[in-house]
Amino acid sequence: LFPNRIATEQQSVVLMKRLLAISVSCITYMRGLFPESSYGTRCLDDLCLKILREDKSCLGSLQIVKWIQGCFDALERQYVSFFMFFNGYNPKCVTELYQFKFKYKKEVPQMDIISNQVNLVNGLCNEEDVKKASRLLIRKLYLLMQNLGPLPNDITLTMKLLYYNDVTPEDYQPPGFKEDGSSGDLLFDGDPVNLRVGSVSTGFHLMKVRVTTEKKRMATVESNLIQENGPTEISHQGLDCDEEEEE
Repeated sequence: LFPNRIATEQQSVVLMKRLLAISVSCITYMRGLFPESSYGTRCLDDLCLKILREDKSCLGSLQIVKWIQGCFDALERQYVSFFMFFNGYNPKCVTELYQFKFKYKKEVPQMDIISNQVNLVNGLCNEEDVKKASRLLIRKLYLLMQNLGPLPNDITLTMKLLYYNDVTPEDYQPPGFKEDGSSGDLLFDGDPVNLRVGSVSTGFHLMKVRVTTEKKRMATVESNLIQENGPTEISHQGLDCDEEEEE
């Protein structure tokens, strides 16, 4: 599932793409959005992962795959800052919100010729740390999805990309996306609770994942995540996607 090495920017892009695809697949599968036929199976250690595939019998899953591929294009160009998708009764009323925040690093791994080792500048993780963080992120996501309450039957799914305006051409739209002329304000259905699921950092990219859901769905989630003693943090501050966190 993951590149054997993460020594180049292209290898880092591959990791980010696969993490995004696995995460979105996990969420849609565990929330029961698409039939079993829309997923293939891959193994990660003792985890059996369900991965979205192009299922022509399910137009909804085909659309999600197209959106993910559009995000891949924006990732390669280093344009995308946020990849978000949310469930609700309509595009403006949110029941659950999933955010993937991307940052692009200018620092790169440097080779120390004397010791024949790679030094990652600015305190960035080595390859084993990156793979460990990737596995932990996926496990945390699966744990969270297993404990969230069921979604309403009439739910709709919407995806949105936010860009770094200083580098993204004004007319750029990745495949599967179109310009959104709305104000962008989201109204949350109920009292929102924000969960920082985790992050993965390489010498080239940083991806952070957070989930916002209704407080009433959190009764079992909070206790389970706290018992894990992992990096998942729970905040009752609501939608704070602009908040800067320490990396």
